[in-house]
Amino acid sequence: MADILITILVVAFLVLLWIMLYDSNRFVVRRYRVRDRKICRKVRAVVLADLHNKQYGKENERLLAAIAECEPDLVLVAGDMITAHPGKKPDVAVRLMNQLAEKYPVYYGNGNHEQRLKLYPDTYKGLGEQYSQALEQAGISPLVNSSVMLQEYGIAVYGLEIDRFYYRRCREQPMEAAYLDSVLGQADPSVYNVLLAHNPDYFPQYAEWGADLVCSGHIHGGMVRIPLLGKGVVSPKVRFFPRYDGGVFTEGKSTMILSRGLGMHRIPIRLFNPGELVVVDFLPDQEAADLADERTKD
Repeated sequence: MADILITILVVAFLVLLWIMLYDSNRFVVRRYRVRDRKICRKVRAVVLADLHNKQYGKENERLLAAIAECEPDLVLVAGDMITAHPGKKPDVAVRLMNQLAEKYPVYYGNGNHEQRLKLYPDTYKGLGEQYSQALEQAGISPLVNSSVMLQEYGIAVYGLEIDRFYYRRCREQPMEAAYLDSVLGQADPSVYNVLLAHNPDYFPQYAEWGADLVCSGHIHGGMVRIPLLGKGVVSPKVRFFPRYDGGVFTEGKSTMILSRGLGMHRIPIRLFNPGELVVVDFLPDQEAADLADERTKD
């Protein structure tokens, strides 16, 4: 009986190990639609988050091919394309950003790793400046508590960089009601406001500020997801079963699309949780209604 039990445990371990290796080296494409009367014209975006210098094939050829197949009009970056680690160069992210910028407008919101490189230049030996210069040469200007208006679509894209205080581990730090207004200014209610906010924990505050759509990352889908329940196990803040782990969430009239990310760091595993390339179609109300009619006819 003991031998049978040991055999079962060994087989189960090997199966889980295989799934972990498989999921840690693949990604899936997830598609979402958002619709609003303030959107003037349909537009498609791919959302990238938490690459952490991961490569899918040589020069990220698999990832680039998947992005091209999605036929986006623009690219939204929700942070952590690089990993802040002394001596770890950002070359993978630089090459990817260069290749994307040659084909698409890229709107880049920083994550905690980009922020960390800037805050501690001595620790990271100038890697933050090196990465900033590389993005600038590619024609990408990160949106650091700033915005850009995409007039033809009726969409404003904001990039939020919150204080490091809000990334402390183990428990969520309170965010004052006026904080977002102080760093972003007031949201314009006449346009569709897209907020690139790496940390999803403050979604209620983002919604209250006036974000129509929040694009986030950071949680990596909880690293390990429980089959059938589809729940992420642990966040980078070392909180178990985080409230926001991946997918779509709503708060009032606001929506958050939380990417499970493309890469890994520190604990480099994914289990029942492959990387994720997110595609978002922004639709005017009438366009959404026409699509619904077509589906009904089919």
